[in-house]
Amino acid sequence: MRTRWAIFGTLIAVGIVVWLAMNPPRPLLNVLKRVDPSPETGARLVERYGCRRCHRIGDSGGILAPDLNGITQRVGDPAMVSLRLWLRDPQAVKPGTAMPNFHLSDSEIEAILAYLQALDARRP
Repeated sequence: MRTRWAIFGTLIAVGIVVWLAMNPPRPLLNVLKRVDPSPETGARLVERYGCRRCHRIGDSGGILAPDLNGITQRVGDPAMVSLRLWLRDPQAVKPGTAMPNFHLSDSEIEAILAYLQALDARRP
């Protein structure tokens, strides 16, 4: 009987760990994935997460998803709330979207937006 409870407890613990890995809570993300929210960090994050595989950013990138050149000027939202929400959880904004949830921390989102703003500021 004790063996069954030990197995059951182990399965529950493994299930919780797997669930947390797949759906990390925001406070945990913000602690574990804290970065400097600078354009330079944003550029590194764009590379790390492979954003250019689908999006055109600057002079390179894919065509599967929207071109992000000028995105910070197009949204008509000076605080970029819509972009922040999208980067935080694309499925919550548009269920069924092909963009995966990268479980970005708030500082990672700020860094990516700072990078996109810096690129857009250089555009004619």
